[in-house]
Amino acid sequence: MEIKREQIEFDVLFVGGGPACLAGAIQLMQKAHEKGIELEVALIEKGAEIGSHCLSGAVMNPVALDELIPDHKNKGCPIETMVKKDALYYLSPDYAYRLPRTPRYLHNTGFYVISLSRFVQWLGHIAEEMGVNIFPGFTGKEVLFSEDGKTINGIRTGDQGLDKNGNPKQNFEPGIDIISKVTVFGEGARGSLMKQVSEKLPIFSGKMPQVFETGIKEVIELPENNNFKSVNCNDIHTLGYPIGLDTPGGGFIYEMKDNRISLGYLIGLSYKNTMLDLYDEFIKFKHHPFVAHIIRGGKVIESGARTVSTGGYYTIPELAVDGAMFVGGAAAMQDVPALKGIHSSMKSGMLAAEACLYAMETHNVSKKTLMLYKKLCDESWLMKEIYEGRNFAPALAKKMPIKMIYLGAQYFSKGKGVRDPMPITEDYKTITPVGKTEENSDKHSSQKTYDGELFVDKLTGVYLSKTMHREDQPSHLIIHDPDICINVCYPKYKSPCTRFCPGGVYEIEIDKQTSNPILKLNPANCLHCKTCDIKDPFNNITWTCPEGGEGPNYTVV
Repeated sequence: MEIKREQIEFDVLFVGGGPACLAGAIQLMQKAHEKGIELEVALIEKGAEIGSHCLSGAVMNPVALDELIPDHKNKGCPIETMVKKDALYYLSPDYAYRLPRTPRYLHNTGFYVISLSRFVQWLGHIAEEMGVNIFPGFTGKEVLFSEDGKTINGIRTGDQGLDKNGNPKQNFEPGIDIISKVTVFGEGARGSLMKQVSEKLPIFSGKMPQVFETGIKEVIELPENNNFKSVNCNDIHTLGYPIGLDTPGGGFIYEMKDNRISLGYLIGLSYKNTMLDLYDEFIKFKHHPFVAHIIRGGKVIESGARTVSTGGYYTIPELAVDGAMFVGGAAAMQDVPALKGIHSSMKSGMLAAEACLYAMETHNVSKKTLMLYKKLCDESWLMKEIYEGRNFAPALAKKMPIKMIYLGAQYFSKGKGVRDPMPITEDYKTITPVGKTEENSDKHSSQKTYDGELFVDKLTGVYLSKTMHREDQPSHLIIHDPDICINVCYPKYKSPCTRFCPGGVYEIEIDKQTSNPILKLNPANCLHCKTCDIKDPFNNITWTCPEGGEGPNYTVV
């Protein structure tokens, strides 16, 4: 059946409702208004509302916000609190040791603790007031190319109202072709449209592979007389237990308003142990005596999970092509050692906006013109900051004690270290078969303890993320070859998807008659973290967008 699709045209289209695209849209309108230039600008967001898919227990460096909206406090910027004092702890299985010095990357005094969901909602209101057309609930499903495949002309949004077999139902609504002179992609880590672009255009040619961490995060409401007040700092980071020092990762606890804290644990997807369960490690972290003391008497009010691009400078793609630019987490714009990406994402969007305006003024949207964006990045504090952390991720992936040698050398040489550049291994290649390493032994299993209030299981976490998907639609999680899952992955790796997914999307059931394993999918549980798309050892899973407006509905984290 040939589908007739409506076409809408804009001068500039921002894809994604995160800080990168919103800051870019605001900056573009500010500059256009200053010059008296009229532009038709649109922004689409796959979440039901701006902010509903933005997850971060975030300490934000306000440097980009100060540039974009100098009077942001007067305009009601939703700041939870200011960092008064920060601390880094090493956790052994039973004790917490406060390091006498916090690395300069983690000096956060004076920075803002924010709810990223509320923050981008606020940015969205400002963008709308300036004339940006914002369309929540619209997924970018397909990149539109010119006939020769070299120029990006916009995107096609997803169809709505398909049944499980992909056939139109009575309420079927075809997607719309949004045609734009310049398209700015800011989908966040592991964007599905970015993958489409990379299949047609060599944006990652000559670059190190992007690598990621998955963070599981909660907002916990503490009692009025709580133990967090006795710690004498409101910005805590941890390393060590439960994953140890060989695997990248660690925890954080940030103060929020109204006796709430943001608590989370991130694990580098370069981990090797196929039996590692990310959610289990998160629960272990919460049960550590130091953490358990802080959160005692609390209640989880919101939960979620998200991947973060941590490869840094050498993994940044080509920033512009004919008709398009790439910003934020989609382009690995992350200050990796500082564990911060909001300010760098915002700045990348703001610099892309300047290149946009120049392209509109010159009526030239070629790659050569849009590469002004890269020039501006290279000349700004943004790339200087990212460049210093250029070898941090591959150093973190090393085992002790060589890890400390690499990190120490980088710390004192402003990023160069022992080897520059250090090679990076793609995350899906690092996992080891069952029984190959001591890491896979039973000594790493733990007794999961849940009380349904402060310690919640995976499915309760999904419920607290307010994730919703229509059951009767095509699965947005594509298993390319189910036979690989059962006949190769299960015997070799014991189906790591059942452990690296924090939402319980993947299950292995044993057929009672044949005793053979069966892979069961629960797409409705998907938190849109995209860990499966990254870590599956056979690249056999592809994450795509479900219908627009579906997925998590974060309001606090």
